[in-house]
Amino acid sequence: MWFWISKGGLMMVPIMLCSVFAVAIIAERILFFFSKIKIANPNLLHQIIDCVRNNKIAEAVDMCEKNPYYMTNILKSGLIYYEDSRETIKEAIETASLYELPKLEKNLSFLNMLANITPLLGLLGTAIGLFKSFYAISQKAISVGVVSQSDIAMGLWQSLIATVSALSVALLASIFYQYFVHKVNFLILEAERASGEMLEALSQRRYAGEV
Repeated sequence: MWFWISKGGLMMVPIMLCSVFAVAIIAERILFFFSKIKIANPNLLHQIIDCVRNNKIAEAVDMCEKNPYYMTNILKSGLIYYEDSRETIKEAIETASLYELPKLEKNLSFLNMLANITPLLGLLGTAIGLFKSFYAISQKAISVGVVSQSDIAMGLWQSLIATVSALSVALLASIFYQYFVHKVNFLILEAERASGEMLEALSQRRYAGEV
């Protein structure tokens, strides 16, 4: 890595820092989505809704507390107010969502920023490499009068290293950013669907009790 940094010029330092941050965010988000989210019982939501329909509110709350993650935390916030009006329950769910859903988007904006600024760093590194190349050519032409291929290649080599490195980091960050955004949108829709089902179940339970 030190070889590439030394050959790629000064701009390789921020490019490498961007790569370190990008890999760290990607690893953390993969661990979050495929560990903390996946550990949940796939049938848990159906079991909670069934408990609500069967008037087992305490059992539903207990299931949420024993399986804490963004979805169950949102549902539990509504179940706590099960005796209140539908609007009160809905407001409690929306308030919990404002706290829980941003956890799904943690650091994604920073990852997107890295995907956007890294190519600019590479472009700047390319410009610096070309500048050094042409400067060397001009100085050699003035002092010696002869310009060798190595004088030209040195600056071009630096430019290509900076460009390739920056584009590689940006491509990696962009691919995973788009994937994570898709994942977050899916989980948000899932939360909205589950919340709607729970509200409907609570309404049916209240209606059955009144009848």
